[in-house]
Amino acid sequence: MKHQKRIIKIGILLTILALISIFGADRLVVQSAYGRIYNSTEKIPHNKVGLLLGTGKTLSNGRINLYYKFRIDAAVELFKSGKIDVILVSGDNSSKDYDEPSTIKDDLIKNGVPEDRIYLDYAGFRTLDSVVRCKEIFGQHSITIISQQFHNERAIFIANHEKIQAIGFNAKDVGTKYGFKTRLREKLARVKMMIDLILGKNPKFLGDKVDISEI
Repeated sequence: MKHQKRIIKIGILLTILALISIFGADRLVVQSAYGRIYNSTEKIPHNKVGLLLGTGKTLSNGRINLYYKFRIDAAVELFKSGKIDVILVSGDNSSKDYDEPSTIKDDLIKNGVPEDRIYLDYAGFRTLDSVVRCKEIFGQHSITIISQQFHNERAIFIANHEKIQAIGFNAKDVGTKYGFKTRLREKLARVKMMIDLILGKNPKFLGDKVDISEI
């Protein structure tokens, strides 16, 4: 009986610690991005490079992923408003049959973004990879991150840690019902990000530098 009580107490303690970690990480991320995220092109400052964070175009049921659609729309709007000159698309290309950056590039071109203003980062497997590689590979120290607000907040936290001057342009979000699982995963992703930064985790790949300074 004493053994069972001890196990229960340990379980309760671990649950409390987990909740504190989730809440704490969430608050730190939100505060880090305060005043640095924008919903309109009217007030957002200009940056040469917009870092568009990738995601899959379609869901498992074959329907269009609204996170994807709204990020494309946001990137096109930001570019056409003259608030960025180049779009750096960072996404997952872990296999020849899955290529987020190239798919996004095609849709950006269809929406009027010139091909020579689009650069691709095929090794953006995680948000941390995308942000760090933007600096280490593409040489950017001041960027506009393009994604939904919750994602921008986490990316800006990483950018702050990496001494990158970053602001975020919020793509339209999806409804609560549609995005419930994503929001839940985001809470856990913020805790994992904190652990990765504390441990000094690096991107999976770095590689040769890419010069986009001619724009």
